[in-house]
Amino acid sequence: MLDRFCLQILPEIHHKIKWLNLELTSMEHILLATNYPNLHGLSLYGIDVEKALSLFNEDIVFTRLNKRQISSLVIDISKDGKHISILTKDVNKIIFTQIFTMFTNLQYLTFDPSSMWHQQFLFDMPSSSVISSNLLELHIRVTNFTDLIYLLHERFNQLHTFHVNIMIIDCTSSTIHRGDKLPNLRCFSLYSDMDVHDYDELIVPLLHRMLYLKKLDLQLLVYRNKGFINGNSFKEDIVNHIPRLNKFIFNIRLFNRLPNQINIPSNGNIQYTFKDFQDTQIISCVDYFQEKQYSYCHIYSYPHRMNYYDNISNSFPGGLF
Repeated sequence: MLDRFCLQILPEIHHKIKWLNLELTSMEHILLATNYPNLHGLSLYGIDVEKALSLFNEDIVFTRLNKRQISSLVIDISKDGKHISILTKDVNKIIFTQIFTMFTNLQYLTFDPSSMWHQQFLFDMPSSSVISSNLLELHIRVTNFTDLIYLLHERFNQLHTFHVNIMIIDCTSSTIHRGDKLPNLRCFSLYSDMDVHDYDELIVPLLHRMLYLKKLDLQLLVYRNKGFINGNSFKEDIVNHIPRLNKFIFNIRLFNRLPNQINIPSNGNIQYTFKDFQDTQIISCVDYFQEKQYSYCHIYSYPHRMNYYDNISNSFPGGLF
């Protein structure tokens, strides 16, 4: 069936194809079957790490493509235990670099969206190693906050849309503190399932640089001992600093270490702080766990893309998805 498709069907329709979604098993057969004069988008799924390293280091598979014509690329590198031995600390950085060396006119890139491998990308790389003056939209997973800053400031400061999933968000000696504004950024999504202890020191100052942002999406697990995150703090720390923001999506799970329940706001108080968020339905839940001496506050805008609820007690009012 694949041979017939490549030998008979593709040569008849190749000039009409603008985008190809390919899996590892059929990728080489289809890409080498014919030329694609109008192809501008390419998605490669289920590629193992070893294949990705060779794929973007050689032109063999892409010989029949006009690589400068490819403006959109999706790369999904699978998590395959057989290839763990070659997962050095630089492997993602190497693949990422090779992509931009090969496809020099990319405007859209999704890199490794479903893989669970988090590795550092660009820290300590020479300033000229990876840069694209064309890339407008980037979806990527990175290890730490330093990677995010390097991507925004050193490599792709012309980005219009940036979706990033970070494993570690914390203040370290290697964290780059930059105050440069990001005038081109219009859409920013920041996801992290790991504990964030430096929300006020890292996340808030970063958002202050995005003066022209129109859409913001935050999904964070925050540990904070200086009060609760609510509608008032969102306005003071974020909304008032981004005057053009017209869509704010969030899912914040906040843990706060407190010796007693005296200063814990009620769920009604939390809801009241969102009185100015009239175009968005806000779901909230506040609880206190006496044995562990911490409070928990979950606030999210509806609808949201959560897969599960956690830390549910009898105080949970029932949620919406």
